[in-house]
Amino acid sequence: MSRTLRLLAASAALLAILPIAGRAAAGEKEVRRQDSFGGSCVKCELSGRNMSGARIIGANFSGAMMVGANLRDAKFHASVFAGADLTKADLSNSAMTGANFSGANLTNARLRSSEANGVVFGAANLTRADLSDAEATGANFRKAILVGAVLRSATLRGAIFDNADLSRATLTDIEAQGANFNRARLAGANLRSADLEAANFSRVEAHGANFQDSELTGAVLAYGMFSQASFRSADLTNANLMGADFDGTDFRDADLSHASLHGADLANAKGLTQDQLDDACGDSRTRAPRGLQIRACNGVRLILRPDMPRPAMRMVPAVPAPPQPPAPPEPRYFFSIAK
Repeated sequence: MSRTLRLLAASAALLAILPIAGRAAAGEKEVRRQDSFGGSCVKCELSGRNMSGARIIGANFSGAMMVGANLRDAKFHASVFAGADLTKADLSNSAMTGANFSGANLTNARLRSSEANGVVFGAANLTRADLSDAEATGANFRKAILVGAVLRSATLRGAIFDNADLSRATLTDIEAQGANFNRARLAGANLRSADLEAANFSRVEAHGANFQDSELTGAVLAYGMFSQASFRSADLTNANLMGADFDGTDFRDADLSHASLHGADLANAKGLTQDQLDDACGDSRTRAPRGLQIRACNGVRLILRPDMPRPAMRMVPAVPAPPQPPAPPEPRYFFSIAK
C-alpha cells in the first residue's frame, strides 16, 4: 500500500472514531448506536452503559467494569468476560453461547431466558443472580458461588456444578438430567419437581434441601449428607444412595425400587415403610429405622409381596424339532484312463 493510501485509510478511521469518542467524553452512556463490538476491551469502563441488542463476537472484556450495564437481547458469542464486574448487569434474553465468565462478578445480575449453552462460569460469583428459564446445557459452574441464586425452570442438562455453592438456591422445575453436582453445597436449596435423572450428587452437603416430587431415577447420591432433607414423593428408582447420611430425612411416598442402600444411614429417616425397603437393596452396614429391616442383595432379585400372586408352574409339552433337510449326495469323481 502506498503512503497516500495509508494516509487516506487512517483519516477515514479517525473520522469514524471521533463521534464515538465525543459522546464518551460528553459522559453519554448510550452505546447501542454501535451495532457490533469486537477486539479487545480489557479492563475498560462500561458501567451503566446501554448495550442492549449489541452484537459482540470474539471480543475480550477481561477485567472490564460493567456494573449495571444493560446487555438485554445482546449477542456475545465466544467472547471473554473473565474477571469482569457485571454486578447488577442485565443480560436477560441474551445469547452467549461459548462465552467465558470465569471468575466474573455477576452478583444480583439478571440472566433470565438467556442462551448460555456451553458457557463457562467457573469460580464466578452468581450470588442472588436470576437465571430463570435460562438455556444452559453443558454449562460449567465449577466452584461457582450461587448462594441464593434463582434457576427456576432452567435447562441444565449435563451442566457441571462440581464444588459449587448452591446454598439456599432455587432450582425448582429445572431439567438437569446427567448434571454433575459432585461435592456441591446445597444446604437449604429447593429442587422441588426437578428432573434430575442420572444426576450426580456424590458427597454433596444438602442439609435441609428439598427434593420433593423430583425425578431422581438412576441418580447417584453416594456418601452425601442429606440430613433433614425431603425426598417426599420423589422417584429414586435405581438410585445409588450408598454410604449417604439421611438423619431426619423425609422419604414419605418416595419410590425406592431397586435403589442401592448399601451402607446408608437411615436410622432416623422419616416416612419410610417396610414395603419401600423391600423394594430396595442393602447390606449389613445399612442402618434402617427401628422396627424395619433391609434385605441384603446383590444383583437382580425377585421381590414377592404378600398381595402379589406367586408365579404358577405348569408343564409345557416339548416342541418337536423341525425336520432336517436331507444331506446332500456325496460328490462323485470320474476318471478316464487312456489306452
